[in-house]
Amino acid sequence: MTTQTWTVSDVRVETPLIHRIGLVAPRGEALPPLASGAHLQVMVPGLPERRCYSIVHLTVAESLDPAPRTHWIAVRREEPSRGGSVWMHQLKAGDAVTVGEPRNEFPLHAAHAGDGPTVLIAGGVGITPIASHAAALTAQARPFALHYSSRSRDHLAMVDALQALCGQALHLHADDEADSRLDLAALLDRYRPSQHLYVCGPKGMINAAVAAARARGWADDHVHVELFVEAAAQQGDAAFEVELRASGMTLQVPADKTILEAMEAAGCDPMFDCRRGECGVCQATVLEGVPDHRDYFLSDSERASGQLIQVCISRAKTARLVLDL
Repeated sequence: MTTQTWTVSDVRVETPLIHRIGLVAPRGEALPPLASGAHLQVMVPGLPERRCYSIVHLTVAESLDPAPRTHWIAVRREEPSRGGSVWMHQLKAGDAVTVGEPRNEFPLHAAHAGDGPTVLIAGGVGITPIASHAAALTAQARPFALHYSSRSRDHLAMVDALQALCGQALHLHADDEADSRLDLAALLDRYRPSQHLYVCGPKGMINAAVAAARARGWADDHVHVELFVEAAAQQGDAAFEVELRASGMTLQVPADKTILEAMEAAGCDPMFDCRRGECGVCQATVLEGVPDHRDYFLSDSERASGQLIQVCISRAKTARLVLDL
């Protein structure tokens, strides 16, 4: 993967847990313009996996700039942290950051007649790509509603800029306020399945939003999600065996590791990108066994068929899986 070294230009403390970090080219030259939903891949010293952080656009001018001098990202400090967020939060102006090729697995859909206003829902630091979508929609004079939720009002980031950008389209929600707490079921009752829905935030929020949307008739191609955490062990997870039929290898997948991680530990070089089950890059064909789907990429019918699996996040319901890898 091609990498570049950029420089931290500014660090802004947006909430007790979220820092917004500006990155510039070493000599101040123009950076590549990035569409809303794009993310940077950051190399954290000492960690084998890259960390992905969405670009933040908070104004129409940032969204339309053909030659930006600064790219902003926002990073939430995780507790416990696997090392990435702690390192990102100690950055200061002048520090060097190695970044990989930008990707966009959460793009904004093209406008079509009859779609209706776009519905944007963000939880916590999930506001970063959602804010950029709001800026892009504003630039295109396309209507939208943005619902932004966090545990309390002092954990809502970049509120002043969002209010300036969105005006009455912005709706703020706080978990500790009964009159403003986000109720996804009631919220989606106000909208129609013809509208496009974008959700970014914690896994629980995404799961609830997707379930509520499907229950109300939303088609998969109108529900767009991005998860801000990678695969994590769940209660009841157990070890299982996976055979890579084409490679002639059999691996043990511990309860706290993914198939992808087991493959990497065995010296394999699998294709992957997001590590969150969203992009489909790591998809494999299942020859034997029953997958435990935890991705956001496959359709309901594809999951029901049991023939495909996203190895970065999904597991096995059976003691053994055989994959065509």
